[in-house]
Amino acid sequence: MTGISSPYRYQYETVAASQAAQVLGGTGATGDYLHRLVISVITAATGTVTILDGATSIVLSSGTQGAIGVISIEMNMISVNGAWAVTTGAGATVIGVGIFSA
Repeated sequence: MTGISSPYRYQYETVAASQAAQVLGGTGATGDYLHRLVISVITAATGTVTILDGATSIVLSSGTQGAIGVISIEMNMISVNGAWAVTTGAGATVIGVGIFSA
């Protein structure tokens, strides 16, 4: 359809299992906005997910939680130290939603 506009310009990026510090967006940068993470845990023991704001690491899901399924986490955060990056264990995938540098 033409003529449809949205007040949002959110992008999304998928992060496969077993990824190390995958940058969200083409290059990512300080000031990028992380709206939401959708985590799909397939194997609880290896379902670890960590986000990085430059060098600052934040664990969102650990392998000890034992939850299998889909978790949607509202983040609503702006990066202050560099690109947002996501690290996943072998048992988790992620969809990152936000406004990321190209």
